[in-house]
Amino acid sequence: MKKKYSHSLIRSAQSERSKFKKRVATIMVMNMLCMSVIPAAVSADQVTQVATAATTNTANTTATPKVPSPDTLNLNVKSAVLMEASTGKILMSLNADKGYAPASMTKMMTEYIVADKVKKGEYSWDDIVTVGKNASLSVGSRIYLAEGDQHTVKELYIAMAIGSANDASVALAEYVAGSEQEFVKLMNAEAKRMGMADTHFINSTGLNRNDMPKEYRPEEDRETVMTAKDVATLTRYIVEDHPDFAEFTSLQSYNFRGKDKIINWNWMLEDNKNITNFKQYAYEGLDGMKTGHTIDAGYCFAGTAERDGMRLISVVMGAETEPTRFTETKKVLDYGFNNFEVKQVVAGKTTVAGAETAPVSKGKEATVPVVTEEAVSFIVPKGTKSINPTFTTSFEGEGFEAPVEAGAKAGTITYTYKVEGMSDAQEQTVNLVTSEKVEKAGWFGLMFRAIGDFFGDMFDSIKNLF
Repeated sequence: MKKKYSHSLIRSAQSERSKFKKRVATIMVMNMLCMSVIPAAVSADQVTQVATAATTNTANTTATPKVPSPDTLNLNVKSAVLMEASTGKILMSLNADKGYAPASMTKMMTEYIVADKVKKGEYSWDDIVTVGKNASLSVGSRIYLAEGDQHTVKELYIAMAIGSANDASVALAEYVAGSEQEFVKLMNAEAKRMGMADTHFINSTGLNRNDMPKEYRPEEDRETVMTAKDVATLTRYIVEDHPDFAEFTSLQSYNFRGKDKIINWNWMLEDNKNITNFKQYAYEGLDGMKTGHTIDAGYCFAGTAERDGMRLISVVMGAETEPTRFTETKKVLDYGFNNFEVKQVVAGKTTVAGAETAPVSKGKEATVPVVTEEAVSFIVPKGTKSINPTFTTSFEGEGFEAPVEAGAKAGTITYTYKVEGMSDAQEQTVNLVTSEKVEKAGWFGLMFRAIGDFFGDMFDSIKNLF
């Protein structure tokens, strides 16, 4: 059980002064017991030293490292962003909060929802989908589905993911939600949950409203819009929640219906290094994610690549030509891999100086050791040798009341790290948890601990008279 408290943080190490006070208190108790009929033994390790509830480490005086300015990239796109996947940290941005037509990058939300339904067991990859009229009327990139055709969820998913098939997207949307517009409600709800504040979907494909079959258009006269940052956020959710994404997105081609070959629109796949037409664009570690193109959107691409344990997500929007979206993506990813790396700052289960313990009442021990619950990592300039972040600890209440189990939350610690050249400081908050259990003390032990505390306080009062 944990009590609420607002200003108690107990340090584990006792000062020499406190130890001396305890020895004196113990002698006084023993002298009293010699004249008493109550047999007893007093624990001499109960008086502790109290520190502030919110402690900030400001020892970091090392100059912050610098990184090259993203302006040196001279990107030929309307907007772009670079994100590190594990932290969600933005490493580079260009008009990243400005909304544009995303074209078929919209389909990533369709992919996410369908994959999530399969993951939760609501549907199976082997389920059979019967194509409806809306899907059969789709224009643009498609696999020429006819009304009444039947295909598995997996077949349609692959056609959507690598061939950007609009008709496959609509067929899946209708299968999941009954109609495309009902599916769009799911898409916008997911966007809100993911924090994509500047995104609005009108369909499952990314087509302009006027390119949709007239009878299936939404009543509201709006278009799909996304920001580069929101696209990166969506890509991150796919990477984090569906780590098997590359089983689909890295396919170079797929034989739909067993005979109709679909070529992946993503020229940058690493495996394309041996393909004559694509090898100049192949990028080491790249295994996803989605292209997009309409007249309004221009050429867009959300790409993700992993090297040396670091995964980056790049988004470019509004490139003028098809090759340009890939050459500009290379600039963005190179900027990330050439200049940054992920480094662990604090390991999990680490004792923090100044926050080694939390107080325990009614326990066999008066304090319990606390440690970080998980590791803390930051994005740092490549080649950084030492990292000295600042940190702030926060504890609430008056500590624990025994019994206390190992792993109980005692508070939080927030680490902050600033890289010169990056607009915002990085922050990560992790829990401080107990590393040991503390059993409840019996009445006998508690009574003599109280006696010890009483004489310890008396000693302080007497000492202060002189």
